[in-house]
Amino acid sequence: MTERIQLEAGQPAPAFTLPGYDDQPVTLDDFKSSSLILYFYPKDNTAGCTTEALGFRDHLADFEALGYTVVGVSRDSVKSHCGFRDRQGLNFLLLADKEEVACTTYGVMKEKMMYGKKCRGIERSTFVIDANGVLKAALYGVKAKTHVEELLASLKA
Repeated sequence: MTERIQLEAGQPAPAFTLPGYDDQPVTLDDFKSSSLILYFYPKDNTAGCTTEALGFRDHLADFEALGYTVVGVSRDSVKSHCGFRDRQGLNFLLLADKEEVACTTYGVMKEKMMYGKKCRGIERSTFVIDANGVLKAALYGVKAKTHVEELLASLKA
């Protein structure tokens, strides 16, 4: 596996174009009116990813009050995202990155051990992007159970 990049605060956020719920393309430029919390997660409907998504769902009004839009990204299909959204009552956008384009440019793909076997997967990560498209934070390897509240606390500080 090739060495992955690691983004840092102060860098321009990499541009992306990914399909949203209606298969229409969504780009970074679509979020110029607010700051963006772009979070990458491994898989729809798994325990950790559901915990994290519910945290964002339950605190969405708090993030919005601070001027942030929340968007999740995984390698799952648009159809899978729609089912995940509907099952969990998610109130924010999920984008499908089946070809791992955004996952690669944001440096979230890594080799992991799963059930004793090596595999390539998404490292749970979050990027805080200001309205000018600049990274305010690049957080790799965040924990599903505590991440959302820790992120909210740091943005309020």
